[in-house]
Amino acid sequence: MSENSSNRFLPLSEPCLQGNEWNYVRECLDSGWISSVGEFVNRFEQRVADYAGVKYAVATVNGTSALHTALLVAGVRPEDEVLVSTLTFIATANAIRYAGAHPVLIDSEARWWQMDPQLVEDFLRNRCRVVDGELRNCSTGRRVSAIMPVHVLGHPVNLEALDTLAQEFGLRLLEDAAESLGASWGTRRIGNTADIACVSFNGNKTITCGGGGMLLTNRREDADRARYLTTQAKDDAVEYIHNEIGFNYRMTTVLAAIGLAQLEQLDGFVHRRREIAAFYRAQLSLPGLTWHTDAPGARSTDWLSTVLIDPLQTGLTAVQLRDQLQQARIQTRRLWQPMHLSPAHAGCEAVLNGTADRLFAQALSFPSTPNLQAADLQRIVSSVLQILPAAAQGPAGRAA
Repeated sequence: MSENSSNRFLPLSEPCLQGNEWNYVRECLDSGWISSVGEFVNRFEQRVADYAGVKYAVATVNGTSALHTALLVAGVRPEDEVLVSTLTFIATANAIRYAGAHPVLIDSEARWWQMDPQLVEDFLRNRCRVVDGELRNCSTGRRVSAIMPVHVLGHPVNLEALDTLAQEFGLRLLEDAAESLGASWGTRRIGNTADIACVSFNGNKTITCGGGGMLLTNRREDADRARYLTTQAKDDAVEYIHNEIGFNYRMTTVLAAIGLAQLEQLDGFVHRRREIAAFYRAQLSLPGLTWHTDAPGARSTDWLSTVLIDPLQTGLTAVQLRDQLQQARIQTRRLWQPMHLSPAHAGCEAVLNGTADRLFAQALSFPSTPNLQAADLQRIVSSVLQILPAAAQGPAGRAA
């Protein structure tokens, strides 16, 4: 094995541009249509909608703009409250702030790390009451208008339970599906259960345009409203009449061309990420390591293979293992700082059970890019076995 291949930097997640990306971008450039109107945007929207099993899709410049737009389309008003996962990338909570609303931060359930439906139910039943036909938080007096769960690491949230609660309490259900295009719950693909689902095509996502996002919905009125808001709320394209504030949020044709080529490879990318996750679980089944797995009936994208590291059993914290793997030119990453710990969202009400804090302290995500080779994966495993003092003593360590 050459020095270049044996010691190359192994990133956490990187784009796999190995399909029709060049062909479609060249076709797009040759057509002259490179802005936010064009055939590739239409095709990309339709094919993502078909894939997810929804009627409508609206492409945006990134996932955060999709979330912001979804909140506005759902009727979230300034000073409303929106229930959201505390364990998430900050963009989800930020989007709620963009709408002038307040996040209510909901902790994860312990087994699969998703928004805990029981905590949601406890909050709605015990901390809220109906006033003049609107659900209001008893402590703040604010209207509660929506639930926005995040499919953490591409694993589905229990949407059935959350949808039941949303319907009972008259709330809009909005999915942050940034990491989960290709995941499923039962027979349904993620993206077609909630009122609106939002996906991301950032550079590290399962498929990428370099940037980009999309809203998915079965409601014609929501799709029309989203297109209106994301094109500067244009009421008269000839005279440039605008009756309300809109946003320059539509995806460009060039990005859509890349996205269309990536979508053609999505199932293969997801399959490979699942293979990588299974490899880690099999080869690093060690005392003190607990790998994230699928709930019964759920099929995750395994966007990032992630493990909990018990320092009492392994002799190292997640941060220490991350730093030592970095020296071996292997990139790993902790999960996001939970939003209830973020100074940016200090003061937000939180419904906690301690799970997100534990995950933040112990979780570490491993390289999960589909183009990782067998030798790359074996190098990662071997490096972990060399680093963990206790791991090398176990059966898996001896077998390695």
